[in-house]
Amino acid sequence: MEEFDESSSAKKTKTIYVSTVISIALVLLMTGLLGLILIHAKNLSNYVKENIVLNIIVNEGSKEVDIIALQKSLENDPNVLKSQYVSKELAARNLTNDLGEDFVDFLGYNPLLSSIDVYLNAEYANNANIQTFSNQLSKNPLVKEVIYQKSLVDMVNQNIRLIGIVILAFAVTLLVIAVALINNTISLAIYSQRFLIKSMQLVGATKGFIRKPFVTYGIIHGMLAGLIAIILLLAALYLAQQQIPELVILRNWFEFSMVFIAVIGIGVLISGLSTYFAVNKYLRQKIYDLYR
Repeated sequence: MEEFDESSSAKKTKTIYVSTVISIALVLLMTGLLGLILIHAKNLSNYVKENIVLNIIVNEGSKEVDIIALQKSLENDPNVLKSQYVSKELAARNLTNDLGEDFVDFLGYNPLLSSIDVYLNAEYANNANIQTFSNQLSKNPLVKEVIYQKSLVDMVNQNIRLIGIVILAFAVTLLVIAVALINNTISLAIYSQRFLIKSMQLVGATKGFIRKPFVTYGIIHGMLAGLIAIILLLAALYLAQQQIPELVILRNWFEFSMVFIAVIGIGVLISGLSTYFAVNKYLRQKIYDLYR
């Protein structure tokens, strides 16, 4: 009978630990998903900003060698991500393809000017920096004018800022909820062990000796839960990219790995601390309080 009770108690303890790991893993999964959403949102905003084009129109009669020299100097500018030289002939071919007819034959000459398309780094893609950059370029004798859509730049930055604030507020809220849920899950698991904790204390075990195995298991459970969450996150990434192939342009495995490390770190930290405080709670309680 005694062996049966011990076996039943061991199975119950294992069940509690398994359910605790699964519960923590699910909470960490939601936290990790939010982290991936934040990364994709940031990368998407950078992608949009880095595709805002500035058309630098050069003066008629400018030598191609001078234009290419200007392009190289632009590419050395920290503001500039990349640039593309568009000759008069290439501009005419592009416009002909867009119109569906050869306007050069109709007009008898090519009225278009050569230009350099400039794409800025994301952190510089705002109207204040672009205006300063444009003013500097306008002083160059090769440059006739710099064309870009100010309203588009403003709209992009305002929308990205608003979306960022909403996502950040949601992230903070979810993190608080995640901490509370993990803490409650571990507290319930330790609650089932309260009599064991008190029994060890009554036979003379020190508080540190009693806490150590519980905190160790808490850390291990947090790590296991984090690993399970990472596997599920990788599966979610794979399914998302299968359904939306365009997401590949936003993929950044270094940033993803930072999220995975953070998921394990959060799991270990919260599990360890929650276990520590939960065990301390029952170490301080009197025997008769354990039955309440």
